[in-house]
Amino acid sequence: MQNHRFIFVCGLHRSGTSILFKSLRDHPEVSGFHNTNSPEDEGMHLQTVYKPSGAYGGAGKFGFNPESHLTEASPLVTEENRKKLFEEWTPYWDLSKQYLLEKSPPNLVRTRFLQAMFPDSYFIVTLRHPLAVSYATRAWYKKYRIYWRRLPRIFEHWLVCHEIFLQDQKYLKNALILNYEQFVADPSNYTNKIYDFLGLSPFPNNQKVLSSVNKKYFSMWDKDQKGFLSGFVARRMISRFETRLNRFGYSLVDVERADSIAE
Repeated sequence: MQNHRFIFVCGLHRSGTSILFKSLRDHPEVSGFHNTNSPEDEGMHLQTVYKPSGAYGGAGKFGFNPESHLTEASPLVTEENRKKLFEEWTPYWDLSKQYLLEKSPPNLVRTRFLQAMFPDSYFIVTLRHPLAVSYATRAWYKKYRIYWRRLPRIFEHWLVCHEIFLQDQKYLKNALILNYEQFVADPSNYTNKIYDFLGLSPFPNNQKVLSSVNKKYFSMWDKDQKGFLSGFVARRMISRFETRLNRFGYSLVDVERADSIAE
């Protein structure tokens, strides 16, 4: 373990972490999980030391459970578990490479725990507008007749998880926060900014990155604001969440806004 640096990609489900993970994995000095038969090659499914997000409700829910938030104070932080976690992930990494990459949505609320397990860690935190994240996540719940009611709850989950991260950030040695919107606008520049943070040489981004995916969800929001029932929900969300959301550089009123996070 002492011969490696660990890179953890952090971001909620539907935040663009999969394409970012694949982009970083392409760097010749980085090894990331590939062909693991795990959903999106996520490391949380490839170990038995800590519980995956599904144990706490899954996408749009796990952050509400206090037990999902892990820090250096967790009883799971032991030398035995450190070795076990590394050994369980080792078969999916190329250990001839110094940088070892992993991504899982709950990493966002487990940065301090992961740093305690692997002290030489780097955290790449990617934010995506919570409207896009919430609508995309809600689509997984369409089988429920009143699934539209889930939007405010999933949206609040985005805020809760990112607020937990901001509290934890001050304990981290190496953390970089970037926007998904910045990434899709200029993928190579975005990934090279990450490589510079990691101390790696520049490398082109050869992944196919779609640049206008958010627009579909912003159109859904516009439609919801005009509907009678959904319009009430939308107005209530603006009243409840706008101030908290502005802290992260986003807005429900000006949906195209995607500023850097306010320190």
